[in-house]
Amino acid sequence: MPFRKYADFTGRARRREFWSFLPLVLLPAAALVGAALLSGSDAVWFALTSYVLVTFLPSLAASVRRLHDVGRSGWWWLLTAFVPFGGVVVLVFLLLDSEARDNDHGPCPKAVPVAAHPVPPPPA
Repeated sequence: MPFRKYADFTGRARRREFWSFLPLVLLPAAALVGAALLSGSDAVWFALTSYVLVTFLPSLAASVRRLHDVGRSGWWWLLTAFVPFGGVVVLVFLLLDSEARDNDHGPCPKAVPVAAHPVPPPPA
């Protein structure tokens, strides 16, 4: 889903969407880092740099939508860059459950539970 919403910073993203997307981005990056360190090849370093540039925007957009889901502004993501231990604060926000109600960023993306069929009153 995040690659379909490549640069969409609006709306909300559930925990499942965000945390299932993250390994899809991090595992190839880790493999490229390992290959770059082991080979020392400029081509592998170029591939790693290209991969990071291509995946940065969808990763950032998914993070911002996840922050929206817990009722925070996407600007909170800047804590990771400018505040010591700010990444820990953002990580906690990314781990929180969705707000169960609609918020400024849209309706709750969780499925609405289906109500059981009411039991009809007994015949009189």
